[in-house]
Amino acid sequence: MGQVTKYYDDHAEKEWVRLTQDAYHMLEFLVAAHYLDKYLPKKRGLILDAGGGPGRYTIHLARKGYDVVLQDLSPQCLEVAKREIRNAGVEDHVKKIVEGSIVSMAEFPSESFDAVLCLGPLSHLIDRTERERAAREVVRVAKNDAPVLASVASRYGVFRAFLQLIPDEIIDPSHEELFNVGIHRGHPTPHKGGKGFSTVDAYFFLPTEVKELFESTGLKTLEMATCEGLSSRLQEATNNLYRDKQKWNRWLELILRTCNDPAILGMSDHILYVGRKNA
Repeated sequence: MGQVTKYYDDHAEKEWVRLTQDAYHMLEFLVAAHYLDKYLPKKRGLILDAGGGPGRYTIHLARKGYDVVLQDLSPQCLEVAKREIRNAGVEDHVKKIVEGSIVSMAEFPSESFDAVLCLGPLSHLIDRTERERAAREVVRVAKNDAPVLASVASRYGVFRAFLQLIPDEIIDPSHEELFNVGIHRGHPTPHKGGKGFSTVDAYFFLPTEVKELFESTGLKTLEMATCEGLSSRLQEATNNLYRDKQKWNRWLELILRTCNDPAILGMSDHILYVGRKNA
């Protein structure tokens, strides 16, 4: 995980602003927040933000009155989180900030949390056994009947990103593993497009994979959604629409109403999974 830690240490400030940099990227946050409101215990409880990076969701939940523990493997992301938690004035609700990996969370006793978030880090585990171990850890620390929300990078979404951003690389032999099994191995230098995780290991999920992964741990699947919904890969049009707040609000309403439609589930950049731990 050394290259992943280095990537996020080097990009900690960018990661803090990633979900607010424009309307298109805001959708990932807004859709996740919609499902947090829907499934988290109402305004009380201790929540683990596992792999929460610079704390965007931690602060969001703390502002709503939840107690939160933030965990991440990037020391620099956690430093940004500490700063932004202070700036937001929510220190009283952030009970602990822990450096560590989702693959092993021995610092947390079983059944410690009223809800667990794992929004993103599973997509950096290219080894199947590590993904399975991480999923078990995420579920282990959740209390019985607690909701678990996880987001992952979508395989079909990355295929569409190739078409849009770096079509010349579709036939590059170095991407064969990605197109066949969803594994991208980090390169020391960015690809021609210079986008995304080109320098770091990443795993891109099919919707059925993330569902099967968590159901194998005993979770009951409640819902799945696409974080970008009908806007997927339509960045320019989405950002243009944001200039007209009436049209934007109507579009956001459509996004939230349709983002769990199986017809579009695998076509987005990110897939959101919601499950509940069975007693």
